[in-house]
Amino acid sequence: MHSTPIAAATPVAATPSLRGKRITVMGLGRFGGGAGVTRWLREQNAQMLVTDVQPREALREPLNEISDLIEEGTVRLRLGEHVVSDFTSCDLVIANPAVPQPWHNQFIGAARNAGVPVTTEMRLLTERINRQRVIGITGSAGKSTTTAMIHHILVNAGFHAHLGGNIGGSLLTSLDEMHADDWIVLELSSAMLHWLGAGVGYEDARGWSPRTAVLTNITPNHIDWHGSFEHYQQSKLNIFKYQSQGDQQVTTDHLPRGRQPIPLQIPGSHNQINAQLALAAVERAVGLPQSRARSLLADFPGLPHRLQLVAQAGDQRFYNDSKSTTPEATVLAVAAFDDPKRVHLIAGGYDKGSDLTPIAQLGSRIGGLYTIGNTGRDLAESATAGAFAEYCESLDAAVKRAKARMRPKDVLLLSPGCASWDQFTNYEKRGEMFVKLIENLNRAEDHS
Repeated sequence: MHSTPIAAATPVAATPSLRGKRITVMGLGRFGGGAGVTRWLREQNAQMLVTDVQPREALREPLNEISDLIEEGTVRLRLGEHVVSDFTSCDLVIANPAVPQPWHNQFIGAARNAGVPVTTEMRLLTERINRQRVIGITGSAGKSTTTAMIHHILVNAGFHAHLGGNIGGSLLTSLDEMHADDWIVLELSSAMLHWLGAGVGYEDARGWSPRTAVLTNITPNHIDWHGSFEHYQQSKLNIFKYQSQGDQQVTTDHLPRGRQPIPLQIPGSHNQINAQLALAAVERAVGLPQSRARSLLADFPGLPHRLQLVAQAGDQRFYNDSKSTTPEATVLAVAAFDDPKRVHLIAGGYDKGSDLTPIAQLGSRIGGLYTIGNTGRDLAESATAGAFAEYCESLDAAVKRAKARMRPKDVLLLSPGCASWDQFTNYEKRGEMFVKLIENLNRAEDHS
């Protein structure tokens, strides 16, 4: 039988009551956090205004998630724009972590100048859970897979564990289902960790780090959000900054040398590292022997859009790695295959300010480079000498061109190394389109 619910057992220091408060939710977003916090606020009997610079048609999915609240009149909407007075005449602003460089944002600045505290969905959650039962994971690459691996091990070992954070959705609405002996596994983005810093959002905001903190790696990423690599790095390291004596830190420096490979369904040496980090984290957090945890990872299926095998046609294979939004992730994805010359790579997309040279340098080592999106033309032109590199602009054209050049035993890999926002709503939509294009091509060949 479960013990006392976490929400009732854990005192809330920073925002003890939201009942009846006027709250502005800044950024509904498209990944579930904005909709989740809005639904939770309704349970607190708060008065809500949801404002987003995106028009209604771009927010169809998250609006559907709160359509009942809109219809009953408990949520007001302001879409397609922000208005300063919405941020200065309320009791609290909840900012979406996707808002870049919030310290320069006009509307967050207006709230600050008016003495209105600004917080986030993640801070509201961390104020209401027992950090001693939290395993937090961050990193430039591999954090989603490592997070999912940790949760997979815990659940299959018989622990009650909740999965949330940057991996999608909000755990606020699950607080009543959490109990004091449950574990909470949180994927934490650099933006989320920035907002969890001491004094960020309002003067008395407390710094927060999980008791068990995992860092996969740090390489340049999200420079457009942070403004510099130094700020990005500092934000990532917040995962350790507010830990106490006796807390646990897990990085690749803590992994044993000469470690044995772990049987996994997903390819790549980087996924071996992700798995080793997951084993170490679970061992340190709950005391589960690594030998036991290894066996529980054998059936881990991987995550959608992360080196996901989506089709096989004869002896050709097709992998969706749309979650790859950094050059380093693309290099790792290509390295997951034994023979790079067999790999036909689709890369490119929205420019986040990252140096794409590592992808361009792959050109002469792989079977072909097919580039798309805003960065596509420059990426193709900068490919190393001797490479087959072609600017295809669209994903549709890239898939068709690559498929036409593939030989038996070749691999087609979508691993863009860039964000998707120039052509797609998010990386999931990009990956779903890739899967659909592959299915249609293979179906057409079957009927030819």
